[in-house]
Amino acid sequence: MSSRKKIALIGAGQIGGTLALLAGLRGLGDVVLYDVVEGMPQGKALDLTHVGPVFGLDFNIKGTNAIEDIAGADVCIVTSGIPRKPGMSRDDLVKTNADIVRKVGEGIKKNAPKAFVIVITNPLDVMTYLMQQVTGFPAARVCGMAGVLDTARYQAHLAEDLRVSTTSVSAFVLGGHGDDMVPVRSYTSCGGIPIERMMAKEKLDAIEKRVRGSGGEVVALLKTGSAFYSPAASAILMAEAYLHDKKKLMPVAAYCNGEYGVKGIYLGVPVILGAGGVEKVIEIELSAQEKGQLEKSVSSVRSVISIL
Repeated sequence: MSSRKKIALIGAGQIGGTLALLAGLRGLGDVVLYDVVEGMPQGKALDLTHVGPVFGLDFNIKGTNAIEDIAGADVCIVTSGIPRKPGMSRDDLVKTNADIVRKVGEGIKKNAPKAFVIVITNPLDVMTYLMQQVTGFPAARVCGMAGVLDTARYQAHLAEDLRVSTTSVSAFVLGGHGDDMVPVRSYTSCGGIPIERMMAKEKLDAIEKRVRGSGGEVVALLKTGSAFYSPAASAILMAEAYLHDKKKLMPVAAYCNGEYGVKGIYLGVPVILGAGGVEKVIEIELSAQEKGQLEKSVSSVRSVISIL
């Protein structure tokens, strides 16, 4: 039992509860579900304990209101903060969620100083930047979830329109996790065929516009919250790559130190993710249009950081 990895989920809301379920189903290790709301993490943990016998799972899960219970965690996934509401942009969240992330960061620094940290809290790129500043952890051990989710949305909408399996579509999305994200059309393909040979420009434009607004589309439909299944699944994929040293190439919000002409901020870029955390940022050649879009996205991230 002692050899199991420990997964600390900071925030027991919709994403946190889904993360706990997926961590158990994927066999990542034992789970600690933390939240400041009394009873909520304990109730969800008890419910999930009863899932174990149904699927033959042997993992321990504890719900707690004490941040000290994350002690020794191998991975911390942070969802703490208020979700978006209809009409609210991710950037509107910055001041409130920054205060929450500062407190959480101090708790992780004190109780789980060797953890790999994945941030889901919005506005994501800025909250990831803040988390690294507060913890003082090496940048390789702090990253944000967004790129995996944004890419999945791109793949899903392309596959839906082409009427093919999602596994046939290869794509990724760069930039900040917001309305200025950059679906990289020049590196997107279906079964190895460049996407621009499979689909008209007007259709691609429409799909990419929808990808940029997908988060808001979900918020508008739900009316009382934001996406939670897909963000949780995306973070679990990242945790698996770290815990199992998969050396997986995937887009995440990572610290840039000159890559893509960007320095000193977190931004969605393709990386190699393994036991060393973000082991390498992969630079690719972008078209002139994509470079311009990325520069706009960088400016948006910097403008939100300035609010801090």
